[in-house]
Amino acid sequence: MLKAAIVGIGGWGRTMVEAVQGKSEKVRFVAGMTRTPTCAQAFARRHGLVLHDEFDAVLEDPAIEAVILATPDSQHASQALAAVAANKHVLVEKPFTLSLESAERGVQAARARGVVLAVAHNRRFLPAIARLRELLAGEVLGTVLHVEANQSGPDGFDYPADGWRADPAESPAGGMTAMGIHMVDTMIGLLGRVASVRAQSFRRVLPIARDDTTSVLLRFANGASGYLGTTEATAANSRLQIFGSAGWAELREERHLRLSIIGRAPEDAVFPAVDITRAELEAFADAIAGRGLYPLSAAEAVHGVAVLEAIVKSARSDERVDVADGRLDASEPLDRHGR
Repeated sequence: MLKAAIVGIGGWGRTMVEAVQGKSEKVRFVAGMTRTPTCAQAFARRHGLVLHDEFDAVLEDPAIEAVILATPDSQHASQALAAVAANKHVLVEKPFTLSLESAERGVQAARARGVVLAVAHNRRFLPAIARLRELLAGEVLGTVLHVEANQSGPDGFDYPADGWRADPAESPAGGMTAMGIHMVDTMIGLLGRVASVRAQSFRRVLPIARDDTTSVLLRFANGASGYLGTTEATAANSRLQIFGSAGWAELREERHLRLSIIGRAPEDAVFPAVDITRAELEAFADAIAGRGLYPLSAAEAVHGVAVLEAIVKSARSDERVDVADGRLDASEPLDRHGR
């Protein structure tokens, strides 16, 4: 069983611990790290975690085999590099990093050390996404023409003015790093590389200095077009629709899939609810143990950062921006067992 430490014991860090603690035979959290230990002592006792208040203490603990980073976005790159240098496997909560250069540097360091470096995009584990992948592989929708997506919610109203998410430098382009990045990764996983983007992002109602409304036009390398919207000042919404020359498929709220093919009656399917956070943590443990490939490749993880970086640049310049190719050799593995 993989022995892991959670770094960052905020709301999402706690969710990750609770997804597997006492439930999984593949991974167990043995330690945690937070800058404010008094706020996490009861949680640590309840889950049997040794609590640290310094990141170096986690890296120096020989009992810890892997580090899961649920920290502010700007810290991901340096913390991942430090963990890799300490020969710890690393799972980084999305977004991987905030720049293409730092993402590539992290992958290259992990390859040199022979440790697993993975990115936590848990939507990869949705059964409905697997079904969409099958429909595209079987060309059931015909030639893909366009994809539309929206990932939104009311979380912006709950962010404290002095919290890190209220800092535009930590959360560029509004909801992109918290929510929109999920759909970016989903699009990359289903349709491949994004060639260019045109974005707009602004604040209309939030009381904090953070954009609440962001929208992006995308052009994929395969010729398809796309649209992505995300707002942090409305009711929760998750929608993905792929249009092809033979019909379309629409996924709502991650479980409800409607397939409409020209000349046929629409088909509806509801997929079972699964704990996708537990699934990603166990897939991470499997990759370390050599039991399988982590389902997000190095090339896709780095490309997702390049798309995010281009969206931020486009929103600031009000111009279309080409997505940088980067220098990563996609044929090389991300880790010692996988891609």
